[in-house]
Amino acid sequence: MGLEIAAATLRRGHGLATAALTGPGCPAECEVTEAGQTVKVSLVGSETPGGQQKAVEDMQAKYGKNLVIVDFTHPSAVNPNADIYSATKCPFVMGTTGGDRDKLMKVTSDSETYAVVAPNMCKQIVAFQATMEKMASDFPNAFGGYKMEVTESHQSTKADTSGTAKAMVASFNELGVTPQFKVDEIEKLRKEEDQVAFGVPKDALSGHAWHTYTLTSGDGSVQFQFKHNVCGRRTYAEGVVDAVEFLVDKIVSGSKKRVFNMIDVLSEGKMQ
Repeated sequence: MGLEIAAATLRRGHGLATAALTGPGCPAECEVTEAGQTVKVSLVGSETPGGQQKAVEDMQAKYGKNLVIVDFTHPSAVNPNADIYSATKCPFVMGTTGGDRDKLMKVTSDSETYAVVAPNMCKQIVAFQATMEKMASDFPNAFGGYKMEVTESHQSTKADTSGTAKAMVASFNELGVTPQFKVDEIEKLRKEEDQVAFGVPKDALSGHAWHTYTLTSGDGSVQFQFKHNVCGRRTYAEGVVDAVEFLVDKIVSGSKKRVFNMIDVLSEGKMQ
């Protein structure tokens, strides 16, 4: 995702910072080539205490208020990274799922740091989520008595259950599925043979997001299926750049609200 977002950033005419945070055991630098530009990026690992916060502070000194961090990493890094961004009050877009979400939101809000935090950056899926939230609000219990099954498939490197699937479960529960569906009941596919059997193309195994939500009436005579199948990462990367542009607008305008989600971005027509 880092390379895909970096490429989208350059395609859209924005600059790319020359340093980035990464996990342990990663190379010392990477190179991004896109739109006729090549940018070398130093990668700062978490091995040295305080090293990553210093890297952020150095980037702030170099780029000033123009610096926005984009975070797509491992669930275990969500809260340590958010602590760094909040301590430095560096605006950020968080697409990483997992971690302690309540703690993430609290430290961001308490520090008054500008941020977009969302489990999904694809505008069509964001619109689908918003539609289901509204449907649950306007027509509670519309699926009363229906049982639900949820299957999600992502590349094997995704450690946690999809945050999008978790959010969708909340909406379907409001719509009355019986019994109430628990997020730990989501079937999570990470083995390639299971993913291929699910229909994922072999050339998308290294980067995909396939979700199916199946609702069946109590007597089995009626069934609804909701699907969204994404191959590759480009659609998410473009949504991230939309979120960055949205956040910069909020910073420039001095918005009193500082923590947003992708529905906020979509609602303002900021997604290209």
